Amino acid sequence: MRNVFSLLLFLTLLSCKGQNSNNNLSTSSKIGPDDFEKAIQNANVQVLDVRTSGEFQRGHIKNALQADMRNMEEFAGRVQHMDKNKPVYLYCLVGNRSAYAADWMRENGFTNVVELAGGINSWKMYNKPVEGVTNEPQITLEQFMASIPTDKTTLVDFGAKWCPPCVKMEPVLEELKNNKQIDFNLVKIDGGLHTNLMAALQLEPIPVSIIYKRGKEVWRKQGIIPKEELIAQLK
Repeated sequence: MRNVFSLLLFLTLLSCKGQNSNNNLSTSSKIGPDDFEKAIQNANVQVLDVRTSGEFQRGHIKNALQADMRNMEEFAGRVQHMDKNKPVYLYCLVGNRSAYAADWMRENGFTNVVELAGGINSWKMYNKPVEGVTNEPQITLEQFMASIPTDKTTLVDFGAKWCPPCVKMEPVLEELKNNKQIDFNLVKIDGGLHTNLMAALQLEPIPVSIIYKRGKEVWRKQGIIPKEELIAQLK
């Protein structure tokens, strides 16, 4: 009888320990600005802003990627290009959207997701740095077309450093640029900044690649494009 009682007591304590561990895990998934700032100094982490692109452009945390939680097609499309095995530190304005985003990411295979408690509002209250605010004028369609040479093939990359699939395209573009067998001009446009130009050209969400030959558009495509496909179109 004593053995049975001891076994029941052991199982009860084990169950309580498991519950406490889960509670601690839940609590530790949200951290304040000071701890968040320290954590993202690690080069092995990913920082994700789940606000709209407009909010992002008014100021964001350094090195943050962006995917709008209110647009699930965009959010899922961008997040799929992030590394599920690396920690993700995410934030929104005050914490509501980041909570939904964190739940979605955990349910879809991301193993370590941490939220900024209070969002970027809390970050700013602690006088933490933001970047991305700019007064740089937007390129007009006329200025853009005037910059396209009429005597050379030009590849225009519309992307942004905060866009996950754009980041994946960078090594491909760099390799093409260093390929001496292909004669072309590479132009990079910040699609997050030059939104008027994006609208004028009726472009899909970034990244978008457009090829011009003799000053005329001959090809465009949205998304991650294999190097071989770009080479074939540039020739």
